[in-house]
Amino acid sequence: MNFPQAFPVLATQRLVLRDVDDRDVEAIFEMESDPVAMRYWSRPPMRDRSEAVAAVARARQFFPSRSALRWAITLRDDDRALGHVSLFGFVEASNRAELGYGLARRHWGQGYMHEALVAVVDCAFGDLGLRRLEADVDPRNLASIRAVERLGFRREGWLRERWQVGEEISDSALFGLLARDWAARER
Repeated sequence: MNFPQAFPVLATQRLVLRDVDDRDVEAIFEMESDPVAMRYWSRPPMRDRSEAVAAVARARQFFPSRSALRWAITLRDDDRALGHVSLFGFVEASNRAELGYGLARRHWGQGYMHEALVAVVDCAFGDLGLRRLEADVDPRNLASIRAVERLGFRREGWLRERWQVGEEISDSALFGLLARDWAARER
């Protein structure tokens, strides 16, 4: 794995993916306090803005500690975050990482997440030199399953009763994508 020296800013036709910072607190609170947007996450929705401040502070440590990369998804002409995409759980010896993502509900259905995910997967298998990406998806989250399958991820496993958020227990569908499959898809 080639962990970057500088945070990799990614640009697409409509988006810029940049490092999360303090200007993203309000946008993160908007997304992560929404019970609909957070329905299938592994933690309950935020209740107070201070949780978003703390989340941004944690995210700001990911890159310096080499533990993760979290991009804020922004429009090219508006720097306000729409959501975020993360690579985390790096296993350098195996050249693999996990993929996570979220988008504020008012931005759903516009293709932003697909565009952002393609840029991050390109970076993961290109500059970062990863061999494998994994995604843990709540099997009831059909939109998220479609998002990873559209990228070429394959369902590789099912973990029963993996998560408990409050009183609700849910399973995990595990998906994987190999660099060679991503390269073949682009040809």
